Amino acid sequence: MKKNKSILILLLLFFVSCTSVNYFRVNVEVSRKALFDINQFKEIIVTDFFIKKEAESFDLNQELVNYFTTQMKQNLKPEISSRRISFPDEEIFKDKAFWKNILPDSQETAIFTGIVDYTQEIRKAVVQTKKKADETFQRDKAIEERRFYTLNLNFYFIDAQTGEVLYTQTFRETQGYKNPKQTGAFAFYDLADMVKVKLFNNVLGTARIQQRYLIKD
Repeated sequence: MKKNKSILILLLLFFVSCTSVNYFRVNVEVSRKALFDINQFKEIIVTDFFIKKEAESFDLNQELVNYFTTQMKQNLKPEISSRRISFPDEEIFKDKAFWKNILPDSQETAIFTGIVDYTQEIRKAVVQTKKKADETFQRDKAIEERRFYTLNLNFYFIDAQTGEVLYTQTFRETQGYKNPKQTGAFAFYDLADMVKVKLFNNVLGTARIQQRYLIKD
Protein backbone atom coordinates (compact mmCIF):
# COMPACT_ATOMS: atom_id res chain seq x y z
CA MET A 1 0.00 0.00 0.00
CA LYS A 2 2.82 2.41 0.93
CA LYS A 3 4.61 1.52 -2.31
CA ASN A 4 1.52 2.41 -4.36
CA LYS A 5 1.21 5.77 -2.58
CA SER A 6 4.85 6.54 -3.34
CA ILE A 7 4.33 5.78 -7.01
CA LEU A 8 1.30 8.09 -7.16
CA ILE A 9 3.21 10.94 -5.52
CA LEU A 10 6.08 10.52 -7.99
CA LEU A 11 3.65 10.57 -10.92
CA LEU A 12 2.01 13.76 -9.65
CA LEU A 13 5.38 15.46 -9.28
CA PHE A 14 6.29 14.39 -12.79
CA PHE A 15 3.14 15.85 -14.36
CA VAL A 16 3.49 19.11 -12.43
CA SER A 17 7.11 19.48 -13.52
CA CYS A 18 6.13 18.92 -17.15
CA THR A 19 3.38 21.53 -17.27
CA SER A 20 4.15 24.99 -18.62
CA VAL A 21 1.65 26.74 -16.33
CA ASN A 22 3.13 28.71 -13.44
CA TYR A 23 1.12 30.03 -10.52
CA PHE A 24 1.67 31.84 -7.26
CA ARG A 25 -0.38 32.48 -4.16
CA VAL A 26 -1.46 35.93 -2.99
CA ASN A 27 -3.36 37.15 0.06
CA VAL A 28 -6.55 39.01 -0.83
CA GLU A 29 -8.63 41.13 1.56
CA VAL A 30 -12.28 40.07 1.20
CA SER A 31 -14.95 42.29 2.72
CA ARG A 32 -17.69 40.75 4.82
CA LYS A 33 -21.09 42.41 4.64
CA ALA A 34 -22.53 43.58 7.96
CA LEU A 35 -25.58 41.63 9.12
CA PHE A 36 -27.03 44.78 10.68
CA ASP A 37 -26.22 48.38 9.68
CA ILE A 38 -25.63 50.09 13.02
CA ASN A 39 -24.49 53.32 11.36
CA GLN A 40 -28.01 54.08 10.15
CA PHE A 41 -28.65 55.59 13.60
CA LYS A 42 -27.47 58.88 15.02
CA GLU A 43 -27.59 57.64 18.61
CA ILE A 44 -27.37 54.33 20.47
CA ILE A 45 -28.49 54.09 24.07
CA VAL A 46 -27.12 51.24 26.17
CA THR A 47 -29.62 50.25 28.84
CA ASP A 48 -29.55 47.77 31.69
CA PHE A 49 -29.60 44.06 30.90
CA PHE A 50 -31.97 41.44 32.23
CA ILE A 51 -29.79 39.33 34.53
CA LYS A 52 -30.98 35.79 35.07
CA LYS A 53 -28.72 35.29 38.07
CA GLU A 54 -26.70 37.97 39.80
CA ALA A 55 -22.95 37.47 40.15
CA GLU A 56 -21.78 37.06 43.73
CA SER A 57 -18.61 39.14 43.68
CA PHE A 58 -19.41 42.07 41.37
CA ASP A 59 -22.23 44.06 39.76
CA LEU A 60 -22.65 42.16 36.49
CA ASN A 61 -25.24 44.54 35.06
CA GLN A 62 -23.18 47.66 35.70
CA GLU A 63 -20.05 46.05 34.29
CA LEU A 64 -21.92 45.09 31.11
CA VAL A 65 -23.28 48.60 30.62
CA ASN A 66 -19.89 50.21 31.26
CA TYR A 67 -18.04 47.74 29.05
CA PHE A 68 -20.26 47.99 25.98
CA THR A 69 -20.73 51.75 26.33
CA THR A 70 -16.96 52.20 26.27
CA GLN A 71 -16.40 49.75 23.42
CA MET A 72 -19.12 51.29 21.27
CA LYS A 73 -17.74 54.79 21.78
CA GLN A 74 -14.38 53.55 20.54
CA ASN A 75 -15.65 51.59 17.53
CA LEU A 76 -18.97 53.00 16.31
CA LYS A 77 -19.92 56.24 14.59
CA PRO A 78 -23.26 57.07 16.32
CA GLU A 79 -23.37 58.97 19.59
CA ILE A 80 -23.33 56.53 22.51
CA SER A 81 -24.93 57.03 25.93
CA SER A 82 -26.40 54.87 28.71
CA ARG A 83 -29.67 54.86 30.61
CA ARG A 84 -30.86 52.95 33.69
CA ILE A 85 -34.13 51.02 33.41
CA SER A 86 -35.65 48.05 35.21
CA PHE A 87 -37.21 44.89 33.78
CA PRO A 88 -40.14 42.97 35.27
CA ASP A 89 -39.33 39.80 33.28
CA GLU A 90 -37.89 38.48 30.02
CA GLU A 91 -41.16 38.93 28.16
CA ILE A 92 -40.64 42.70 28.19
CA PHE A 93 -38.44 42.44 25.10
CA LYS A 94 -41.56 41.61 23.08
CA ASP A 95 -43.48 44.64 24.41
CA LYS A 96 -43.20 47.41 21.78
CA ALA A 97 -45.13 49.91 23.92
CA PHE A 98 -42.64 49.55 26.76
CA TRP A 99 -39.67 50.48 24.58
CA LYS A 100 -41.52 53.30 22.83
CA ASN A 101 -42.30 54.93 26.17
CA ILE A 102 -38.66 54.97 27.28
CA LEU A 103 -37.74 57.61 24.69
CA PRO A 104 -41.05 58.70 23.13
CA ASP A 105 -39.66 61.56 21.03
CA SER A 106 -36.48 59.90 19.81
CA GLN A 107 -35.74 59.50 16.13
CA GLU A 108 -32.89 57.60 14.50
CA THR A 109 -32.12 56.13 17.90
CA ALA A 110 -31.49 52.48 18.77
CA ILE A 111 -31.65 50.89 22.21
CA PHE A 112 -29.01 48.27 22.97
CA THR A 113 -29.90 45.77 25.67
CA GLY A 114 -30.20 42.05 26.27
CA ILE A 115 -30.58 39.00 28.46
CA VAL A 116 -27.57 37.67 30.35
CA ASP A 117 -26.78 34.36 32.01
CA TYR A 118 -23.34 34.11 33.64
CA THR A 119 -22.45 30.81 35.28
CA GLN A 120 -19.43 29.04 36.74
CA GLU A 121 -18.58 25.44 37.58
CA ILE A 122 -15.68 23.32 38.78
CA ARG A 123 -14.64 20.45 36.54
CA LYS A 124 -12.12 17.74 37.32
CA ALA A 125 -9.60 16.81 34.65
CA VAL A 126 -7.06 14.00 34.42
CA VAL A 127 -3.64 15.47 33.65
CA GLN A 128 -0.11 14.14 33.35
CA THR A 129 2.40 15.33 35.90
CA LYS A 130 5.75 16.63 34.70
CA LYS A 131 8.68 14.23 34.74
CA LYS A 132 12.35 14.89 35.26
CA ALA A 133 14.77 14.95 32.33
CA ASP A 134 16.41 11.65 33.33
CA GLU A 135 13.13 9.75 33.72
CA THR A 136 12.21 7.28 31.00
CA PHE A 137 8.98 5.92 32.41
CA GLN A 138 5.48 7.10 31.56
CA ARG A 139 4.30 10.20 33.36
CA ASP A 140 2.06 9.86 36.38
CA LYS A 141 -1.53 10.95 36.09
CA ALA A 142 -3.28 13.21 38.55
CA ILE A 143 -6.69 14.80 38.92
CA GLU A 144 -6.79 18.58 38.93
CA GLU A 145 -9.66 21.02 39.21
CA ARG A 146 -10.47 23.61 36.55
CA ARG A 147 -12.82 26.53 37.07
CA PHE A 148 -14.99 27.23 34.02
CA TYR A 149 -17.04 30.37 33.38
CA THR A 150 -19.76 30.62 30.73
CA LEU A 151 -21.27 33.86 29.44
CA ASN A 152 -24.56 33.69 27.53
CA LEU A 153 -25.58 37.03 26.01
CA ASN A 154 -28.73 37.52 23.97
CA PHE A 155 -28.43 41.01 22.46
CA TYR A 156 -31.25 43.23 21.21
CA PHE A 157 -31.11 46.35 19.07
CA ILE A 158 -34.51 48.02 19.39
CA ASP A 159 -35.90 50.98 17.46
CA ALA A 160 -36.62 53.61 20.12
CA GLN A 161 -39.35 55.22 18.00
CA THR A 162 -41.38 52.10 17.12
CA GLY A 163 -40.31 49.65 19.85
CA GLU A 164 -39.56 47.01 17.23
CA VAL A 165 -36.66 44.59 17.58
CA LEU A 166 -34.33 45.36 14.66
CA TYR A 167 -31.66 42.77 15.32
CA THR A 168 -31.08 40.07 17.90
CA GLN A 169 -28.45 37.38 18.32
CA THR A 170 -27.22 35.08 21.05
CA PHE A 171 -23.56 34.47 21.87
CA ARG A 172 -22.15 31.82 24.18
CA GLU A 173 -18.54 31.80 25.31
CA THR A 174 -16.81 29.47 27.82
CA GLN A 175 -13.34 29.81 29.30
CA GLY A 176 -11.50 27.48 31.67
CA TYR A 177 -8.78 28.42 34.18
CA LYS A 178 -6.19 26.31 35.93
CA ASN A 179 -6.41 28.48 39.02
CA PRO A 180 -9.41 27.14 41.00
CA LYS A 181 -9.63 30.50 42.77
CA GLN A 182 -10.01 32.48 39.55
CA THR A 183 -12.50 35.30 40.14
CA GLY A 184 -15.68 35.78 38.17
CA ALA A 185 -14.89 39.45 37.57
CA PHE A 186 -11.58 38.62 35.86
CA ALA A 187 -13.13 35.90 33.69
CA PHE A 188 -16.01 38.21 32.72
CA TYR A 189 -13.72 40.56 30.81
CA ASP A 190 -12.08 37.68 28.96
CA LEU A 191 -15.48 36.41 27.86
CA ALA A 192 -16.88 39.88 27.12
CA ASP A 193 -13.95 40.53 24.77
CA MET A 194 -14.73 37.33 22.86
CA VAL A 195 -18.37 38.30 22.50
CA LYS A 196 -17.51 41.87 21.49
CA VAL A 197 -15.37 40.72 18.56
CA LYS A 198 -18.16 38.56 17.15
CA LEU A 199 -20.84 41.19 17.73
CA PHE A 200 -18.87 43.96 16.06
CA ASN A 201 -18.04 41.67 13.14
CA ASN A 202 -21.78 41.26 12.59
CA VAL A 203 -22.79 44.92 12.91
CA LEU A 204 -19.75 46.49 11.25
CA GLY A 205 -18.59 43.88 8.77
CA THR A 206 -14.94 42.88 8.64
CA ALA A 207 -12.24 42.28 6.09
CA ARG A 208 -10.95 38.72 5.98
CA ILE A 209 -7.69 37.60 4.43
CA GLN A 210 -8.06 34.72 1.98
CA GLN A 211 -5.57 33.04 -0.32
CA ARG A 212 -5.99 33.12 -4.08
CA TYR A 213 -4.00 31.45 -6.86
CA LEU A 214 -2.88 33.55 -9.83
CA ILE A 215 -1.74 31.89 -13.02
CA LYS A 216 0.96 33.50 -15.14
CA ASP A 217 2.28 32.60 -18.53
